[in-house]
Amino acid sequence: MDALIKEFRAAYAAERGNDLAKTLTPDLTESPDRLLAIWNSGGPQSIKDDLKFLFFRDKSAQLRMSREEGEGWQEIYFTYWKALGEILAVEGRRKDGAKSSWTKVYEAWKEFTSQIIRGYTNHDFENWTIPCLYVAGRYMRLYAIRADAERSANGGADDAVTNFQDDFDPETEKHKSLEDCARQLNRIFNTCLSDRAPLAESRKWGIYYAINLLFKTYFKLNSASLSKNVLKVLSAGRGDMPDFDSFPKSQRVTFKYYEGVLAFLEENYVEAEKHLTLAWQMCHRDATRNLELILTYLIPCHLLTTHTLPSAKLLEPFPRLQKLFLKLAVAIKEGDLRAFDQALTDGEDEFVKRRIYLTLERGRDIALRNLLRKVFLAGGFAEAKEGEAPVRRTRVPVAEFSAAMKLSGGEELDADEVECLLANMIYKNLMKGYIAHERGIVVLSKNGAFPGTGV
Repeated sequence: MDALIKEFRAAYAAERGNDLAKTLTPDLTESPDRLLAIWNSGGPQSIKDDLKFLFFRDKSAQLRMSREEGEGWQEIYFTYWKALGEILAVEGRRKDGAKSSWTKVYEAWKEFTSQIIRGYTNHDFENWTIPCLYVAGRYMRLYAIRADAERSANGGADDAVTNFQDDFDPETEKHKSLEDCARQLNRIFNTCLSDRAPLAESRKWGIYYAINLLFKTYFKLNSASLSKNVLKVLSAGRGDMPDFDSFPKSQRVTFKYYEGVLAFLEENYVEAEKHLTLAWQMCHRDATRNLELILTYLIPCHLLTTHTLPSAKLLEPFPRLQKLFLKLAVAIKEGDLRAFDQALTDGEDEFVKRRIYLTLERGRDIALRNLLRKVFLAGGFAEAKEGEAPVRRTRVPVAEFSAAMKLSGGEELDADEVECLLANMIYKNLMKGYIAHERGIVVLSKNGAFPGTGV
């Protein structure tokens, strides 16, 4: 414990928030021996005594810290020590052979997180220490997910009484820890949002990290709609917030990604495209996984807003996206309705999982537009008057479009269904012209019969 507090003193004296947060990391993959040494440094009472000495009686410490703040940090490091015991136990690393569960780890880490929040609300922790909140929130979410997974694997809640199993609803317990975690993350969010200190000293510098953790948690809970409440609160308080561009780029990219996905789920594709494009432009070129996630929603947005398809070059670094989109893109480009339907069916499970199925389904209109354009081009040119440039035939029999749809889709449609599809194309401005029903022809515009295609 002495070595840990020395690290704390060095980081505190230099006001290095990230170094301070490192003293509170519970990650066994980074430094297992160090964490074992901290846990093995004593029992509960001796740890309390050591912390009291190190924070208040050690004459070698020269920290400008009030007694109240010192008591706050003392409680934080004590609850951190207790949480380490549960983490080491669940990982089978303790010498005494003690066992634990991820539910106990989550509860211990939640107590640790509460102590950190209390440090800002009761003990006037300064804003440069905010990275400690980041560590608390990040690992609390991870431990909540593991606790829920462990509970599911055990067939229900660990604390369910055997005699009352009939009263136990597995669905309500499925995400018990993560739902509780969302409430704790909301406390972190409000701790940052409610600060009224001047911006240079404000806890509001931690708000986007807290929001991003909330977004991840709500999406994991399949409760993305709750994120809109966070955006509303954020929008109402933006006048007192630091400028968005002043926040770390990693936080801005994550926020814009989720803001774009939320707009996407509301079918506001123009707004979604704007946010996702900003996330794409700011994202580090080597962050392949993040770029892939952004493109998963940006590609369907582009398909509907600009009728553009991803190129093979764009998808080259992303094998998963190639599998998702290449077949669809080829089918749309070639106007192959049967291939489009098959590609949509083949990828249905993945499309539904990623919440993009319904959006991609609308791409069939673009495939149909390209098929109709092929019929138009195949019609060639009408006879031109002497001295005039040839003009493409603009009066196309409905029967020709009907035959093309049958060949491409493998399904025969009657004349009324074909005319209905053609009218829909005209209504959506995917084709310019009108239907002469009595004559059984479509009269297409001489200029830009298929907007945006150059034909």
